[in-house]
Amino acid sequence: MDASTARPGLGRVVVGADGSPSARTAVMWAAAEAVLRGGTLYLVHAADTDSPGPFLSQAEILRSRQAGRELLDRTAEAVMARHLELTVVKELTDGSAPEGLRRAAALNGTIVVGHRGLGGFSSLLLGSVGLEVAAGATTPVVVVRGAAEPGVVLAAVRDEHDVGCARAAAHEALLRKVPLRLVHVWGAGLSAGSRAAPRNGGEEIARDHVRALSSVSDRVREEFPELTVHAEGQKSRSVPGALVEASHHADLLVTGGRRSPGYLGPTLGRTTLSLLQHAHCPVELIPRQGPGHGSTS
Repeated sequence: MDASTARPGLGRVVVGADGSPSARTAVMWAAAEAVLRGGTLYLVHAADTDSPGPFLSQAEILRSRQAGRELLDRTAEAVMARHLELTVVKELTDGSAPEGLRRAAALNGTIVVGHRGLGGFSSLLLGSVGLEVAAGATTPVVVVRGAAEPGVVLAAVRDEHDVGCARAAAHEALLRKVPLRLVHVWGAGLSAGSRAAPRNGGEEIARDHVRALSSVSDRVREEFPELTVHAEGQKSRSVPGALVEASHHADLLVTGGRRSPGYLGPTLGRTTLSLLQHAHCPVELIPRQGPGHGSTS
């Protein structure tokens, strides 16, 4: 089975392999995801011999490429030993890892990375490759961290613009045959759509947020009538903290990105970065590329 036979709308699954324990965990998660989607797994290893830096002799370049091919072979064998029916494509790139992953993902693939690579800085909560891939995402990115607990797919809903995020989460819930839980968390004194809203009082603020959540949940229920959808809103002193706590008992946490047409600044907001660094389950980032994809709030 090749990528052209994958279930429509889900795209290929692309994962980075660098030999680190985090990457090995990500590879196995990505393989299981590819099986669920009925598609092909693309394994990418970056030799990174094209990057500017210390001069490499031709012999060193050849050794780096050979080591990369051997790593891809070992990784593919480990995957196919667990998933006999899965087709695995191996890709060795001389460029950087983020560049190779984006190229393999093309226009609609999902990129999967481990939460930490071979950089060696144990203080980093997210490896440099994962951070760069997530920050520049134009297709979905999954950072594999924590121990997923089958039972529910969790979607973080910030406002009505997160319909695309909720829709992606609904597809994941259907694949796993589990309910979808839409969670909307707001900070004390903040409203869904207006800085002046605090004048209306706490009850009016809460109603604003409930309306935002209901708008998204109603559309998801309409589009996915076969899916069990739970929606809940809550006020918290820490929006990231409440979502991290909710991730304790989830198979996957799906959140929207901050990318919008023409946006030139950093694409990872405080909440998104906190989830990628602290969540207790894999986190899927859905970048905003137009109406219905993520949120700029």
